[in-house]
Amino acid sequence: MSNNKFLRTALAVSCMISMLLLSIFHPMKVQAASDIGFVILNTYSKTMDIGDEFYLLAVTSNGKKPTYKSCDSKIASVNTYGKVTAKRAGTTKITAKIKNGEASCTVKVTKTSIQLSAKNIALENGYTARLTAKTSNGHPVTYRSDKKSIATIDAMGNITAKKPGTATITAKADQTAATCKVTVRKPAVSLSRRSATLYRTQKVRLSVQSTSKSSPKWKSNKKSVATVDEHGVVTAIKNGSATITASVDGVSRSCEITVKKPTVKFEKNELTLSVGKKKTIKVTVSSGNKPVFSSSNTCIATVDENGTVTAHEAGKAYIYAAEDGTKSRLRIIVK
Repeated sequence: MSNNKFLRTALAVSCMISMLLLSIFHPMKVQAASDIGFVILNTYSKTMDIGDEFYLLAVTSNGKKPTYKSCDSKIASVNTYGKVTAKRAGTTKITAKIKNGEASCTVKVTKTSIQLSAKNIALENGYTARLTAKTSNGHPVTYRSDKKSIATIDAMGNITAKKPGTATITAKADQTAATCKVTVRKPAVSLSRRSATLYRTQKVRLSVQSTSKSSPKWKSNKKSVATVDEHGVVTAIKNGSATITASVDGVSRSCEITVKKPTVKFEKNELTLSVGKKKTIKVTVSSGNKPVFSSSNTCIATVDENGTVTAHEAGKAYIYAAEDGTKSRLRIIVK
């Protein structure tokens, strides 16, 4: 007990003893002494955490229950029975009062402190991390992300990375806040091939390796030359060049696709037929694709899709075989 508390208590006890003696030996003076009231408290200072409660007990000279009042009920409130409740950080006084007498207790409400398990967290997109928080008074915390498009956090402190960038996670309890910076890194991305050469209708599968859990987005800059699906399968459409791009969380890697012209070669340069005769001609196409046949003069000779030539009347004509921009010809002589 401090000296001040001891002196106040001793003075109060002395007054009570004096009044008792006066009532015995000097009855006429009791009435005057009774006009001086006093209050003795069970404590004159108290340190509390937010949310704590305690009872401020009082002994009064007149034996009656005192009235209680807080100087600042936003810091600590008190009810008619002397129950004090700490509400927010700060210092106030709780006063117990009777007629002609009062006493006060200084109440200090300490600020809640929050300790986070991390102040900085770095993640790749799609990954999670756990943030834990401890408060000085054991009170629960609430979490909030200032950029949910980058990183979210649930009530249990589980952080989920959404896309590259920076977000601030705030843990709050009893008007106290603590923050953690979350950085969602751009991923490392690599493509299985940087270039590929194809013939028309051929396919190649490209694969992506990435530190992110995001699925790649595929794109062709010339769909008329080569297309790509959501699985990275490239299909050659016609001769030319196209760039296939795979993007993961803003990081892109490319593959150059060349669709080359095929070579088309007839087995013979010239064929002689009699009117009414048929002959299937042989053509070699480097792409392996079936060529498109045509005749320069269908009155003399025609050709079907399989390369079968039919002679109709005497004369000369050319049979053409074309594939993806390359064309070769065979001379036909009908007798």
